[in-house]
Amino acid sequence: MIELIKSELIPIKKLVNNNGQIEGLPKNPRIIKDHKYLKLKSSIEENPEFLGARELLVYAHENKFVILAGNMRFKVAQELNFKEIPCKIIPSSFTIEQLKAIVIKDNVSYGSEDWDALANEWDYEQLQFWGLDVPNFDNSDIDYSILDDDDLDSQINDMASEVKKAIQIEFESEHYDEAYELVKFWREKKLYIGGFLIEKLKTEKEKL
Repeated sequence: MIELIKSELIPIKKLVNNNGQIEGLPKNPRIIKDHKYLKLKSSIEENPEFLGARELLVYAHENKFVILAGNMRFKVAQELNFKEIPCKIIPSSFTIEQLKAIVIKDNVSYGSEDWDALANEWDYEQLQFWGLDVPNFDNSDIDYSILDDDDLDSQINDMASEVKKAIQIEFESEHYDEAYELVKFWREKKLYIGGFLIEKLKTEKEKL
């Protein structure tokens, strides 16, 4: 029989991220890119009632509630100065294996994985069983004989000359979304953005 879990409004100050404080349960391996986080924040800011349909999943531990699923929504709620947030409290009868499954399954299609955490703290076969598409961390089958090639240095130099390099450019938060969409648009148009930017900067420099 499936046991329904009721939603409860829990004060923000009673919630904590899963950082591995529950014995046997590794920390959440999920991270989220900046532009996706800003979109999530904008969505919650515009429609906070949606949190009532997508509650955090939490587990009671040492007078706090550890977040198993919903870390980014929790972070957004903090930044928006929410006092409380809808949660489902996972029963204490759940085993560690069940809690692990919740952490992975509920997040399997959201954000991005922290592969270092997955490789070091999670069981590879379990992650595959739960539906997460993970790379093979086993290096035993890698052929390192190519490193003995006397011509390797020249090959690497040839490859390096063809590799594009990147410079990180900072944007104020109010400009980030617009900049992201513009870069995406021109990339789809096959524009070499680096060359375009150089010409614009040179033009502006000549005006000084």
